[in-house]
Amino acid sequence: MSLPASEPAAREIVATTDLTRVYGEGETAVHALRGVTVAFPVGQFAAIMGPSGSGKSTLMHLLAGLDKPTSGSVVVDGEEIASLDDKGRTRLRRDRLGFVFQAFNLVPVLTAEENILLPLTLAGRKVDREWFDTLIGAVGLGDRLTHRPSELSGGQQQRVAVARALIHRPAVVFADEPTGNLDSKSSEEVLGLLRHAVDDFGQTVVMVTHDPPAAAHADRIVVLRDGEIVHDGPAEDTEGVLDLMKAVA
Repeated sequence: MSLPASEPAAREIVATTDLTRVYGEGETAVHALRGVTVAFPVGQFAAIMGPSGSGKSTLMHLLAGLDKPTSGSVVVDGEEIASLDDKGRTRLRRDRLGFVFQAFNLVPVLTAEENILLPLTLAGRKVDREWFDTLIGAVGLGDRLTHRPSELSGGQQQRVAVARALIHRPAVVFADEPTGNLDSKSSEEVLGLLRHAVDDFGQTVVMVTHDPPAAAHADRIVVLRDGEIVHDGPAEDTEGVLDLMKAVA
């Protein structure tokens, strides 16, 4: 009897090898990351957690090409970021990465629709109206497209930001404390959208969060402490995340 073929491993969309980041020199040097090796496959929702100063935001900035490592490598969608010049990194972020920030980072003078389409506008790419309509349906903003950010609630602004992060079908979406400025109901809506993007659109999401209920929406939790990975495993429910954070604190 032949054994069933094993499932092929999912392609790694973001990977680091022995990644270090040191700020400053000599006795005042801060070792934000100490030899981090980690990979995130296509179609996974991963949460990066850790106490303040653990290196989680530094890791995200390096993964997204927003900062340069002191040593080690970062490969995003097959490209080694260190080999790219400033223009190359800008192009990578514009064309193949999506971002959701705690502070929304919408352009105040643009409507919701114009904010969502901004990545395509900047790249000079045409709008796929079928994909746009699918996204608008997912984020539930069909009646808000002509509103400017100041006319939207915090939850609505973050849903615009999620649609903006997905409109150009990026290789990976980086979400930095995406629920940090939201109430619990709006947080659930935004996390549900990110979960929907992974499950139904095949998106890859890497999220930095300090919030156990937010992390509980992920498939995997990576915990940093003092610049090193101290836990990497399947996600837990909220109680399990709380216990995990207590254990590694």
